[in-house]
Amino acid sequence: MPEILTMILQIDQTLGLWVEQYGAWIYLILFLIIFAETGLVVFPFLPGDSLLFIAGAFGASGMLDPVALGALLFVAAVLGNTVNYYIGRYIGPKVFTTESRFLDRKALVKTQAFYAKHGGKTLVMSRFLPVFRTFAPFVAGVGSMNQALFQLYNTLGAFLWIVGLITAGYFFGNVPIIKDHLNTIVLIGIGAAAVPVAGGLIWKLVRRSAEKQ
Repeated sequence: MPEILTMILQIDQTLGLWVEQYGAWIYLILFLIIFAETGLVVFPFLPGDSLLFIAGAFGASGMLDPVALGALLFVAAVLGNTVNYYIGRYIGPKVFTTESRFLDRKALVKTQAFYAKHGGKTLVMSRFLPVFRTFAPFVAGVGSMNQALFQLYNTLGAFLWIVGLITAGYFFGNVPIIKDHLNTIVLIGIGAAAVPVAGGLIWKLVRRSAEKQ
């Protein structure tokens, strides 16, 4: 199990080997990884961003079908968030007061605060923020967010995330400099996604401070 987990975490180096070994089964494997990261709160560390980008690059090389892959992983992302949402509704607020070695409660509390500030938009923005994207649908379920509204943001976020990163990988994933520095580029991308969120929070704090004066 630890060896498999290591291979998943190093997906940028191992995906080619997996494609050769498992053939068409690779589609199911990638489906399960995306589903686990978005659907189960104990797997926030899975490499969804790099997986999608690298998969797009393999689509450009002809080793994977990018259209079939995108459609399948879109379903995985939507279904994962939906399962996570219902787990949150079922478990309820008690998870915030219960210690568990399988659950990062600090990250969960941060996501709850983020969700309280941004509401449904959190589900779209969090798709591009590791850890947050795992906890956001869970928090939405705990807060009993309207189901129809949840699915609207869930579907939109999944589409932008899956199509955006697979397309980026398809066109740029085989460029040597990008391929050799993928982890750095992913971190830069995450930072770029976080900047508007941080800017919005700072603007709200400044505005509130000005209103109090």
